[in-house]
Amino acid sequence: MFKERKTKITSDFWQRYRKLMANSSIPFQWDMINDNKKIIISNDAFAAEGTADKSHAIANLKIAAGREKGKFFGMDFQDTDVYKWLESAAYVLSYAPNKKLREETDSVVDLIADAQENDGYLSTMFQIEMPERKFKRLQQSHELYSMGHYIEAGVAYYEVTGNEKALKIAEKMADCINKHFGLQENQIPGIPGHPEIELALARLYEVTKNERYLKLAKYFITQRGQDTEFFDRQNKLDGKGRNFFPGLDKIGNRYYFADKPVTEQVDVHGHAVRVLYFCTGLAHIARLTKDQALMQAANRLWKDTVKKQMYITGNVGQTTTGEAFTYDYDLPNDTDYGETCASVAMVLFAKQMLLSDLNGQYGDIIEKELFNGALSGIALDGKHYFYVNPLEADPKASKKNPGKNHINTKRSSWFACACCPSNITRLLSSVDRYLYSIKDNTILSDQFIANETNFDNGVSIRLTTDYPWEGKLSYVISNSQEVKFNFAIRIPQWALGDYHIIVNGQRVDVKLQKQLFILPITDKITNITVDFGMDVHLVRANNRVKDDMGKVAVQRGPIIYCAEESDNKAPLWNYRLKSNPKFTSNYDSQLLDGVVVLDTDDAERMAEDSEQQLYYFVDDTPGWSQSHLRLIPYYAWANRDNGQMEVWLNKR
Repeated sequence: MFKERKTKITSDFWQRYRKLMANSSIPFQWDMINDNKKIIISNDAFAAEGTADKSHAIANLKIAAGREKGKFFGMDFQDTDVYKWLESAAYVLSYAPNKKLREETDSVVDLIADAQENDGYLSTMFQIEMPERKFKRLQQSHELYSMGHYIEAGVAYYEVTGNEKALKIAEKMADCINKHFGLQENQIPGIPGHPEIELALARLYEVTKNERYLKLAKYFITQRGQDTEFFDRQNKLDGKGRNFFPGLDKIGNRYYFADKPVTEQVDVHGHAVRVLYFCTGLAHIARLTKDQALMQAANRLWKDTVKKQMYITGNVGQTTTGEAFTYDYDLPNDTDYGETCASVAMVLFAKQMLLSDLNGQYGDIIEKELFNGALSGIALDGKHYFYVNPLEADPKASKKNPGKNHINTKRSSWFACACCPSNITRLLSSVDRYLYSIKDNTILSDQFIANETNFDNGVSIRLTTDYPWEGKLSYVISNSQEVKFNFAIRIPQWALGDYHIIVNGQRVDVKLQKQLFILPITDKITNITVDFGMDVHLVRANNRVKDDMGKVAVQRGPIIYCAEESDNKAPLWNYRLKSNPKFTSNYDSQLLDGVVVLDTDDAERMAEDSEQQLYYFVDDTPGWSQSHLRLIPYYAWANRDNGQMEVWLNKR
């Protein structure tokens, strides 16, 4: 019923980011992957995964294509820096056509085609340095991960530009993988150490309708965890001590989410991005194949992630050791890893769950990431990035405590492992794809970003709003051909106690289904106004989370707030909020590119102890004095002075 749609984003908040992608981030990343020496690099020496002042990613492809001579440089998945840039650029071209950018992207597609081998294989490290080891150490090689990222890019570029060469490269890759992997004679009965190919093949199937790709994706989903000896056997045959990453042959199948079949898995564990990319493919394949056992597994893993292992900002993956999940309710704030890529993966996972089941809980998580956890991964200038997104930070601790030196307090231009910069840009440049979800004859307004959207059957929707700073949404639905359909609006979990809806001038009694207000549409014009209360809320964590006991977080609308040393005297842990603090909310257009700031005088600050003594009896405690406290949106922290930051605040 609703096959095609075109969306124009009109939100001031998101227009700024869309322009930032087109005018700053994409050109900057182009210079980085091409090793343009004129570019100015600013890196935090303590950045997780190390910083870098060059990429060599385009050069690797040129060497593999025979256009240049040289050695491979970088991670074994260095190619993906190019592929995710290409995907980001494709989305930018869809809303900001640019001749120069189109020439650059077309040239990259041509280069990739030249670098690809005749049988479809493409992974430049192996082609340049070790062709005899292709597909021989899948636990660590990232070959399928890299080709998966190209398939995603190729599909996106084809959808936006119609470039058939880009799609053909993706099909050749998939055909190569299909030839080599499976349970037939002379095939490799294996899986990738880093999932990605699963979700990529699902995307490729949806464009091509080639059943081979759907079957291959399901093979990778269902084969995972079936043969727990596979990685060990391959590593032994390839040779002891030939790891691409030290120690990863000893870390165990649980780290790779390959310790048991997915239908037996009950919690997320191991490397956060790996498992969440896998879950994205799992949910997508479960929907496409209508496999109930796989969908039940996806639901179990979703619930464990969001109800037991997710930070209030949406960040996931608690430990720097292996960039991994740990265990339920273990959510330390000052050592939190919260990789930007994992937040992007959560958006992908949530969208696939949503397409199977129109349910407000999934849009809640997409919103949480878009306005908090994922958005923190990019600076306001579009040229600096966080790999790690903590909920508490102190520059002194980052520099002097080895257990915390993965916590950046300044964003970096580039990383030795540069997966995050182009991952956050491909999300932000494609944000228009997350506004509406369609299932059967229902259009769900899922993300409240001002827009004008036209569908191919004469239905158009205009949403006017200043969200996330204001809670009023005004919809005008035009239905020129009087199509009969349902229009649904997600009511966010944070707003369930304070909202009202007016339809064509009449206030309506609302009965929600899965957090959704659903309205049958038959008229040519329908006007809907939704008002969410935008009071400031204090949030507490489940008391199983020991790190947040006695603390509260502050939320207004979808935005989580934090205290920064730029606004408040350090140390920040000497502040506490009174029992029932009152906040004022003011929009400051000059601060941090325009934010609503929260201020309160219902705070207290403890006097600092003397440096002469380390421990005291409790009755010798400094007094508390009334104090002012200012909070800013979490996503905007670390864009000013280098100082402390806290999300969770002490409360009297």
